[in-house]
Order: sequence, then C-alpha cells, then structure tokens
Amino acid sequence: MNQPMHVNPAEIVARYRRPRSSTFRKIRDNAVIASLVGCGVFTVFITFSIIFVLFEESMKFFGIEKVSFIEFFTSARWEPLLGEEQHFGVWSLVGGTMLVTVIAAAIALPAGLITAIYLSEYAPSRVRAVLKPVLEVLAGIPTVVYGFFALTVITPSLQFLHDGFNTYNAAGAGIAVGIMCLPIVCSLSEDAIRAVPSSLREGAYALGGTRFDVSVKVVVPAGLSGIVAAFLLAIARAVGETMIVALAAGGLARLTADPRAEVQTMTAYMVQIFLGDVSSLGVEYYSSYAVAATLFIMTLILTLIGNLILRKFREVYE
Repeated sequence: MNQPMHVNPAEIVARYRRPRSSTFRKIRDNAVIASLVGCGVFTVFITFSIIFVLFEESMKFFGIEKVSFIEFFTSARWEPLLGEEQHFGVWSLVGGTMLVTVIAAAIALPAGLITAIYLSEYAPSRVRAVLKPVLEVLAGIPTVVYGFFALTVITPSLQFLHDGFNTYNAAGAGIAVGIMCLPIVCSLSEDAIRAVPSSLREGAYALGGTRFDVSVKVVVPAGLSGIVAAFLLAIARAVGETMIVALAAGGLARLTADPRAEVQTMTAYMVQIFLGDVSSLGVEYYSSYAVAATLFIMTLILTLIGNLILRKFREVYE
C-alpha cells in the first residue's frame, strides 16, 4: 500500500503566493499614509472653516449692525424681533440653555452611572446581553421623537402633578434631553468600569469588602477618568441639543431658574431664525451667528475644563 504523503501547508502557501516587489509595498504604504494624512487635513480644514464662518458673520453683527459688545455679553434682555425696540442680551438664551442642561444632567448622570454599575458589577451575563442593547436603542431614536414625547407625555404628566407647569417648559425639555443622554452615560461609564483590572476587585474582596464596597469604593474611583469623560460628553450633547428644546421648551427668551416656565435656548433661537421668517440681510439673521459663536466658545471652554479634569484623575494600570 502507498503511504500517505505528508504535505507542509506553509510550502503550499509559499508555492502559490505571488511574489510582491518592494516597490509595490512602498507604493501601498505611501498610499495608506497619504490617505490618513488627507483625512486629518480635511478634518482640520472643515473645523477652521466653520470657525471662520461663525466669527466672520459675528463680526458683521457687531460691526455692520453696530450692536454693542457690552449689551450682548452683559444684558439679559433678548428682544430681537420687536422693530425699533430691539435688544440683544445673550444671557437670556444662555440661562435657558443652562437650565435645560442642568435638568438633563440631574436625570442622565446619576441614572446612567447607577445603571452602568449594575450592568458591570451585578447583572448576570444574560441580563446584560438584553439590557445593554435596549439602552443603546435609545441613542438611535430621532430627537424630534423625543420632542413630541416631551410634549405629549412628559409635560402632561408634570401638569398632572402640579398646575404651575406651562405647556412649554424647561422641565419637560430637560427630562427628555436627559433620557436622550442616558445611553451615552451608561455605555461609556460601563466601558470605563469594565476596563478596571480584575486584580483590584480581587484584592478588595480578599480584604473582606462586600460587592457594594468594591463597586463604590474601588471600581468607580479607579475608572473615574472614563466616567468623567462620559459625563462631559453627555453635558456637551445636552448643551447642543436642538429639536427637543425647539419643540418642548418654548420660544420665550428670559433669564429664570423656574423649571416650570417657558424658556428659549441658544439652539432653539437659531432654528427660529433659519426657518426663513426674517431677512437674510437683517440684524436678526446675523445675531444667530453671534449666538452660535457664543455657543461654540462655551463648548470649547467645557472641553478644556474636561481635559484638565481627565489629566487630574487619569489612572494608568499595567
């Protein structure tokens, strides 16, 4: 009988593999590097283009239309559509934006962190496999749906609890924005918590700690940098939200801390201007760019503060 022939797979691969010259490899590598550099340059170009447009149009608002810097940055009276009695005090819009953001943060941050701790440290694998995709589905819901949900469900519920809530109010919009931001906080916080080395958990259990002690006193502080990053991303998302606040918060710009009252945010005002009801050559049109530039500066400051916080609490494990 013939003995079976033993064939080395590496010899077969080497026999049929086409030899590639060093020139082809260099061309391929250079093409990949060029594409990566091109993507980076394109991103930087788009970013600086947006900044240039924002501040160029904002200068027309302050220069051509001769709106006072002092009134814009110190006054809280925002009445841009009242003919000769126009007033441009951006603090009314900033106050409405911050009120909605604070309410959203009060909903999303603690609920998202608690959910992340449960999914990472307490939930069985089967429960985690079901709950996490369900939470992430919330991130895919269009924001206009959240806006209608705030108008038809959240606001009537608040009015049932208290008669002082207006039809359009900051609380309803803030709760809807908080629900929208919940998947961001939960998903990123859980990733940060699960990235904590198991040796820290095992050491805490060896010292007699309970699961709650390990979760709160060991795991959360160890993953604090990632948790803070999730918080900052959610807050930035809440500050820049447009459709929910445009539908549910209202259109009355005023500086108030009452969550039952109607307010107008910076993004909602820009939506109102760009609906086409005002001239594209008027002061009202250019005021939207000034508001957008102010919002950009606020977001930039928030990002810089977040970077400083991340550097302070960053933990490196080997």
